[in-house]
Amino acid sequence: MTEMILKELLAKREFKAIRTILDVMNSVDIASLLEHLDDKELVLIFRLIPKSKAADVFANMNNTMQTYLVEMISEKELKELLDDLYMDDTVDLLEELPANLVTRILDTVDSAKRASINQLLNYPDDSAGSIMTTEYVSFGKNMMVSEAMQHIKRVGIHKETIYTCYVLEARKLIGIVTAKDLMTAEDDRKIEDLMETEMISVKTHDDQEEVAHLFSKYGLLALPVLDNDGCMVGIVTVDDAMDVMVDETTEDITLMAAMSPSEKRYFDTSVLEHAKNRFVWLLVLMLSATITGMIITRYEEAFAAMPLLVSFIPMLMDTGGNCGSQSSTLIIRGLALEEIQFKDIFRVMFKELRIALLVSVGLALANGLRIFIMYRDMKLAVVIAFSLIGTVVLAKLIGCVLPLFAKKVHLDPAIMAAPLITTLVDTCSIIIYFTIATQVFVL
Repeated sequence: MTEMILKELLAKREFKAIRTILDVMNSVDIASLLEHLDDKELVLIFRLIPKSKAADVFANMNNTMQTYLVEMISEKELKELLDDLYMDDTVDLLEELPANLVTRILDTVDSAKRASINQLLNYPDDSAGSIMTTEYVSFGKNMMVSEAMQHIKRVGIHKETIYTCYVLEARKLIGIVTAKDLMTAEDDRKIEDLMETEMISVKTHDDQEEVAHLFSKYGLLALPVLDNDGCMVGIVTVDDAMDVMVDETTEDITLMAAMSPSEKRYFDTSVLEHAKNRFVWLLVLMLSATITGMIITRYEEAFAAMPLLVSFIPMLMDTGGNCGSQSSTLIIRGLALEEIQFKDIFRVMFKELRIALLVSVGLALANGLRIFIMYRDMKLAVVIAFSLIGTVVLAKLIGCVLPLFAKKVHLDPAIMAAPLITTLVDTCSIIIYFTIATQVFVL
């Protein structure tokens, strides 16, 4: 509805009315709204956004929109935007832009900001240093509360957050103090008397996923980042941690669906790139599935003795694949939440074995009874029942063990998800099925 109103107002060139609407809207909602406008409308509307909101709106745009705006706006507009943009958002932007636009931005910012940007760009991808910001509030331990409050009023507008402040001595982090502590303390108290010295911090090269887990575990709003010498170089804020969680979850989902991860949005990714991300995995799984066909051809004697055996292959393979997927999904989740460690492998296997026995016996009884009623063949019912038990037990053990081994060798456990496990379990279920069937019907 708002989109249509803005388009109508643009057509009538009622810019004052548009600015009034944008003034009361949330920055995130404005960014979402701009996605539905064409390029010309995007530039016009962006220039009507109140200056106090423009940087926040820009930070919430997708990369395609950001790139287009950087190309279209003037040098003056770009400088004003970059001055209001937080350091971590600027770095995120530069990592996605073409080289010519990166050069234009670095030429626009002042030397101090350029040095900070270059420092952040040099940290490894997916590290704490790559997602941190250098804009935080710091105090000396001998400062009075009144001095600290004045300091926040003076510099806070340019900082990412003021809710948690940091006490430094020779650039070393010695304590933290919250805005709540400052506002409820007497003006003549020293920061040293208020600060907490039991702190959680990370190093610049720590993995960003581990950093995000700390936010979830301890309910943090910000996390200090230290270099190898223990000096404080920046902070990671909760909004950046949430972005990491979204990115890591997206990566896991794509891997679990047998696709190569992509950071681009669905509609921003070309058809060719989508096909490339899916083709390799599908090719590997297709070729590995041929092993199952080769195994089936080895049991022609069982087919000849009991042609009906072939009709039960899909049921056994699907059941085994589903059971393996159930186990792997739960283990991958447990690893992601750090509920499960590799040292728990035997506990996990024992637990899954007991679950598998209960599930498989129930499935075997139900299916064996169905087959006996339909075909009046006790041998066939027994073969299917025992094949189900063997398949389910093996599938659940494979499903729980593979993600744990992947984690142990520093691979993403999500790789060992449904498609790969299903392919492996299919082969094993066929071997179990025809081994039992051969023993009963051929020998």
